[in-house]
Amino acid sequence: MDPYSGDRVPVANPRAAYLEHKQEIDTAISEVLDRGIYILGDHVARFQEEFAAYVGTRHAVGVANGTDAVELALRAAGIGEGDAVLTVANTAVATVAAIQRTGAEVVFADVDAATFVIDCAHAAEVIRRRSGPPIRAIVVVHLFGQPAPMAEVASLAAKHGLIVVEDCAQAHGASIDGRRVGAFGTAAAFSFYPTKNLGALGDGGVVVTDDSTIADRLRALRQYGWRERYISESRGGNSRLDEIQAAVLRVKLRYLDRENERRRVIAATYRAAIVSMNAMTAPSEVDGCVPVYHQFVVRTPRRDALRQSLDAQGVDTAIHYPVPVHLQPAYRTQPAVPLPVTERLAREIVSLPMWPQMDAGIIRRVVESLEVAGRSTITESWS
Repeated sequence: MDPYSGDRVPVANPRAAYLEHKQEIDTAISEVLDRGIYILGDHVARFQEEFAAYVGTRHAVGVANGTDAVELALRAAGIGEGDAVLTVANTAVATVAAIQRTGAEVVFADVDAATFVIDCAHAAEVIRRRSGPPIRAIVVVHLFGQPAPMAEVASLAAKHGLIVVEDCAQAHGASIDGRRVGAFGTAAAFSFYPTKNLGALGDGGVVVTDDSTIADRLRALRQYGWRERYISESRGGNSRLDEIQAAVLRVKLRYLDRENERRRVIAATYRAAIVSMNAMTAPSEVDGCVPVYHQFVVRTPRRDALRQSLDAQGVDTAIHYPVPVHLQPAYRTQPAVPLPVTERLAREIVSLPMWPQMDAGIIRRVVESLEVAGRSTITESWS
């Protein structure tokens, strides 16, 4: 079944984002095709300038995807074999895969039960008890569009001499006290996967930084270690933001704030609907923080019953993410690191439909479906 046919409400709908800006996007793509420069052309250069200005950093370096962005940010900051990097396990596996690709060891901290982002008190305890390769960096994930507590992260990093890399793959435009995420760390990584708040029509990513040396290293690392064409001064790879995707992103960046505001309106509507539903909660909003709701995630101990009820009413849901990274076969440590909050969240979270082109009728359908679920036989289990 076509997930965008109208028969069901999908969790995300990147096609709607394309259709809303179709004329401008098609024109931008045609311009690239007609010009005939398809790799690291004018659109990449201009998008890098525009995105750096949007985030509030001096530099932005386009790369092939968000996973590469995390890896290259760490490598450009000097992280590699013999180091350890602290992060969370309730993230997309891409965050952890990127760290391991540098050769560094991954160390996990638990998350806060109210916000779903890193618990800095637990992170400090992990660092204090650490044995083995020294923790030299922390990758902070702004999960589901919720800003992590960057003041606490900065204090932790200063105390222990850590490099801070922000994983902003789900948080384009989120802010803390008026400052956008991505502008707090040594460097920050963004993904432009099609379902992201700022999504391309394929893969894409970028690293932002205020550090000119790191930016220069990034430009070399993304293209074979070249500073002079065909001469590799370091061991780099091929991770270049595509010219066509950059042209698309330049169009969509102009509408990002407006679409993020629409996501917040949808989130507020959902919050109002679940207030009366016992044992169903959403992440807390923190004073001074402006989330951008890449996903709208709720917690309930009766997740399967909720999903079944919504599915029967034609409303799709998802679980982001069903198995924490530290418990997945490829990344499990022995003995397993206990992360009780992370593990409980993985058993209880469910993502509701969230995309900025949802009209009033679609939003109403989701809300009414939630109300039906609340009145169904699962109500007794929630109360």
